[in-house]
Amino acid sequence: MSLSWRNIGVKGELATKVYGDDLKVLEEKADQIVSTMRQVKGIEDLGVFRSLGQPNINFEVDRDQAARYQINVADIQDAIQTAAGGTALSQVLQGEARYDLVLRYLPQYRTTKEAIESIRLLSPSGERVSLAQLCKIEEQDGGSEIYREGNERYVAIKYSVRGRDLGSAVEEAIKKVSAQVQLPRGYHIDWEGEYESEKRAQSRLFLIVPLTILVIFLILYTMFRSPKWAALILATVAMASIGGLFALLFTGTHFSVSSGVGFLALFGVSVQTGVIMLEYINQLRARGHSIEDSAIEGAVLRLRPIMMTMLVATLGLLPAALSHAIGSDSQRPFAIVIVGGLMVNLAMSIFILPTLYVWFAREGDKLPEREESFES
Repeated sequence: MSLSWRNIGVKGELATKVYGDDLKVLEEKADQIVSTMRQVKGIEDLGVFRSLGQPNINFEVDRDQAARYQINVADIQDAIQTAAGGTALSQVLQGEARYDLVLRYLPQYRTTKEAIESIRLLSPSGERVSLAQLCKIEEQDGGSEIYREGNERYVAIKYSVRGRDLGSAVEEAIKKVSAQVQLPRGYHIDWEGEYESEKRAQSRLFLIVPLTILVIFLILYTMFRSPKWAALILATVAMASIGGLFALLFTGTHFSVSSGVGFLALFGVSVQTGVIMLEYINQLRARGHSIEDSAIEGAVLRLRPIMMTMLVATLGLLPAALSHAIGSDSQRPFAIVIVGGLMVNLAMSIFILPTLYVWFAREGDKLPEREESFES
């Protein structure tokens, strides 16, 4: 029987692939991995993509018997190939198309194990010898499909994560599988699917977030000409992110790449409100007000515009934060972080930022030029 192979993907949210040479060993290790992963809380829908299960008839040439009847091993193999698979003798042309002209036995002489065993070869002595006399014939399970990737055989395991964040569930599974499943030399496991995508996205976030904060700091520095005011705004931005974390905790939403992007968006809105407040306070000081009076008056007079900015963004994202419809899994964490963060950021901008300003401000601070059109 012939075996087919192809490079395919795995239909499932998450996949684990065991790579190696022997299909039986691969399926045995895959079953051990499934048994181990069942112990991990949150992992469900486990299943193995089986490779074995197709009945094969294996012909092992008995070389002693072949030598006894003076028949070459190659002749025996050619007889099996010609009888069961067929041998291309010539080609037939139809227009520009070419088709092989294949010779093989009639169906009644090749469709059963007994029929193939009865195929006879002519020895040099003139004796007709059957394949049953020349081969050890066994019926065994073979591969129905052999999955390959990167020129390696693999057996895939598909699974899903429910009621738990994906990262911690898969990492626990990796630890347990590494401790409980011993792979032979030359075999290895890859954890793919959404987990692999999440890891790639997280590695990018670890690079993007510091760069974003650095760019924000440089922009604030060029605006205020003072690293102190830039650091003060970034401090309130960092505290505003606490609101996003509490929102995730309160709603039972796990941290994900989507929520990470939400924090980046929250940073932008928080910086905007901080700039509005700090610039107004500095303008009041430039007009001659004291530090304390400027901070208090700035917090009172900037409450309305800051609140309107917060409400527009919050009310716009509130439907997405409360949605549980199809496709909301990627949008909801993003919206929850921004809504929760903006609610806390409002209190931060009105109370915390003016308070920190009073603590850090000094009489000799560099202030912006007084604007004649500025109204207090």
